[in-house]
Amino acid sequence: MSNPNQSGGMSHATIETNNGLMIVLILIVLLFGGMVEIVPLFFQKSTTVAAPGLKPYTALQLAGRDIYTREGCYNCHSQMIRPFRAETLRYGPYSKANEFVYDHPFQWGSKRTGPDLHRVGGRYSDQWHVTHLNNPRDLVPESNMPAYPWLKTAAVDAASLPSHMAALRKVGVPYTDAEIAASVKDVTGKTEMEALVAYLQVLGTSTK
Repeated sequence: MSNPNQSGGMSHATIETNNGLMIVLILIVLLFGGMVEIVPLFFQKSTTVAAPGLKPYTALQLAGRDIYTREGCYNCHSQMIRPFRAETLRYGPYSKANEFVYDHPFQWGSKRTGPDLHRVGGRYSDQWHVTHLNNPRDLVPESNMPAYPWLKTAAVDAASLPSHMAALRKVGVPYTDAEIAASVKDVTGKTEMEALVAYLQVLGTSTK
């Protein structure tokens, strides 16, 4: 009698008792599944073409974004409003992929110790952000967010911006030669606090 567990020339027992073979087959399945999920996104305009009104970050905003990632703000604040009523009522319109085509890397995520920041742009004044970043408990007494007082005196690293913007242009961000050349001048004399606030104030504003 034939073994009902056999299929073609390979049985379940053969696969389940051979660790190396099992690992290879799992990797093949994961690779195929990942390609099915990811490859189509490269051909969908909704994920590759910038949202109407979306502009590349200015030199100061880009410097602020670098500070945002350097200080690990993404560990507590996502930038991905999900299409749930509870989230859109609290944070604003849900996030769309084409709003992030100029973000490398993007700041998606679902873990939030603090509120989502994707639509924070324009919600508070510049001074509110300065006060909050200098000492969050001055505005929110129960906040467990760390303070960042050194941002008020630390100068923006202007020298790094031209090469950064040139690298971003290689991956599709449409910076012009003039914008790259002017980047150092645009941020000279600016503090890291000013840069970070400029970045926060532009988040999610392309939909407005």
